[in-house]
Amino acid sequence: MTDINIRKNGNIGHITLTREKVLNALSHDMALQIEKALHDWSKDNDVKLVLIDAMGEKAFCAGGDVQDLYAQGKAGNFESGTNFWRDEYRLNALIAHYNKPYIAVMNGIVMGGGVGISALGSHRIVTENTSFALPECAIGLIPDVGSSHLLAQAPGHLGEYLALTGGRVGYEDAIYCGFADHFVPKDNLGALINALTQSGDTADLLSLSQTTEAGSLSKMRSEIDAIFSLQTIGEILSELEKSEAEWASKALYKIKSASPISICVTLETIRAVRANPGINNALRQEFRFVSRAMEHGDFIEGVRALIIDKDKQAKWRFPTISDVPDDVVALFLSLPHDGDIEFAT
Repeated sequence: MTDINIRKNGNIGHITLTREKVLNALSHDMALQIEKALHDWSKDNDVKLVLIDAMGEKAFCAGGDVQDLYAQGKAGNFESGTNFWRDEYRLNALIAHYNKPYIAVMNGIVMGGGVGISALGSHRIVTENTSFALPECAIGLIPDVGSSHLLAQAPGHLGEYLALTGGRVGYEDAIYCGFADHFVPKDNLGALINALTQSGDTADLLSLSQTTEAGSLSKMRSEIDAIFSLQTIGEILSELEKSEAEWASKALYKIKSASPISICVTLETIRAVRANPGINNALRQEFRFVSRAMEHGDFIEGVRALIIDKDKQAKWRFPTISDVPDDVVALFLSLPHDGDIEFAT
């Protein structure tokens, strides 16, 4: 069994992630294979649309292969990680600007790198099994793969809330926040894929989609906005501490547990992307951070504590958020030494 199954099937170019045992984590090689297929299919008149899904019920894709990146970083090979992110972001931009319908079936867990190969597409499907999250701050990264673009466009200041806390949302809230478009019950996915294979027409997706009820975030939005619209992370933390709401207590714990550098830079990044919108700009902002994350940030320690040793006792570079100097935040927001990442589109 390979890590990915790429084939033409009827009228569709069909990509299936097949690393079910590792929650379909996206490797560097898988990203390059997807990119090649998309370039080939963009010029293939037999391919009317592209569909990406995954094996198993548990996860569509739980993120990039951070264990591999960790091993490279521990060995001092920082350039390899930078090369992975550069290639991955090029794929993310290609998906966002793709010249044919790109349908992503987000059944199961969708996190990190899984967001970049799904939620940037033109037609994004969720099921009752979908669990969507951006927990990068917990491992010393920031929400990336273009997710700062999605977060900046979410209603009100839900983007800041979800990014800083890594909070998980279900299918209703994924649609409400603009991360997905259509709800299709998981038992109907087979019929949908068969229909699309036969017709190559996205109208079949519309006919098989169902309406959803409002999720919890829409009901909590005014409370969240009142706090996460505040200018600084210090003000946000102060108001969370004053709140007696359960959600605020959980948010406070998540933020304080995450990498202080990541928290500070994440807030600045989302607001920079909101002020200067667009997927390419978002990816450039994110690349400024990740290109330094191994050598100058908390990424290696974060992955060690949460994924490798699983002791959840990360020793961050700075103990608390208030300890992070302004010049460190400025470094992660500044141009990389060889310039911003560029895209063909």
